[in-house]
Amino acid sequence: MNRILVLEQIKRALNPPRVIRALEEGFVAYSEGRVNVPPVGQLNFEDPPGDCHIKYGCVPGDEYFVVKVATGFYRNPDLGLPSSNGLVLVFSQKTGQPEAILLDEGWLTDARTAAAGAIAAKYLARKKPVQIGIVGTGTQARMQLEWLPHVIDCRDVMVWGRSKTRAEQYRKDMTAAGFVVRVAADIAQLCAECDLVVSATAARRPIIPEALIRPGMHITAVGADGGGKRELEAGVFKRADICVVDSLSQCSAYGDASWALREGAISEVRLIELGRVIGNPELGRRHDGQITVADLTGVAVQDIQIARLVLENL
Repeated sequence: MNRILVLEQIKRALNPPRVIRALEEGFVAYSEGRVNVPPVGQLNFEDPPGDCHIKYGCVPGDEYFVVKVATGFYRNPDLGLPSSNGLVLVFSQKTGQPEAILLDEGWLTDARTAAAGAIAAKYLARKKPVQIGIVGTGTQARMQLEWLPHVIDCRDVMVWGRSKTRAEQYRKDMTAAGFVVRVAADIAQLCAECDLVVSATAARRPIIPEALIRPGMHITAVGADGGGKRELEAGVFKRADICVVDSLSQCSAYGDASWALREGAISEVRLIELGRVIGNPELGRRHDGQITVADLTGVAVQDIQIARLVLENL
């Protein structure tokens, strides 16, 4: 092994447009069956609440294979610590020798998740959204908004969070980043006024109900990546004209789509993988009146693609 890279080196090696392109290619390859991605390893913790995900895989014939360990402990901000952490291990696909350790502190997971949210918006949201709605106030809620301008031209934002104090801090921080941000009184106001909604929480009960869904809305849900998490009522999928998932196998087992399947709101034939939509944009939004939803649980091909970019650029 000849490389141990820390967070600042990793950040300097990447730029969002290149990450978005690489992830689009990765999603297409995944949906075409050209990626070896075993089931996710997962540990869940109750007190304090948290989880550890192990995602790994390779594109056969590539130089590397990747093992990613990511943790999320959701009371950490009360201790002055980030809620997410982790690292990425890169090995030679020819020899099995370790090639690099990316001490990214969970940032690569956050970045590739934000990039996936931007990709979902690119193919599923209206071309000119009136207002972006952000549900949540944590790291991912911030990064989702930061990456959206790479695919859509909208700076008007409404945020809702369980803590009014954190929502107000979000407003201040993201206003300083160049957005025009208001704090929503409740979810009903956010859904009534926003046509592109991103939900990024660790909720275990639905936050967005079916009753608030309107024609023309797009919803991207990124928080329910396992461990009983859930952000959307099952009826959201029933109302949607297009239901997109990053992985049929993962989203049928956990994530918001799995709840909709178990509760009989939809059948699996209603779900289409994001890679298929990227490969054939006609499968995405076709007119402004459609309701679309994307359930993103995070796929190892995202970790493979972003780790490869880091090493290529360094």
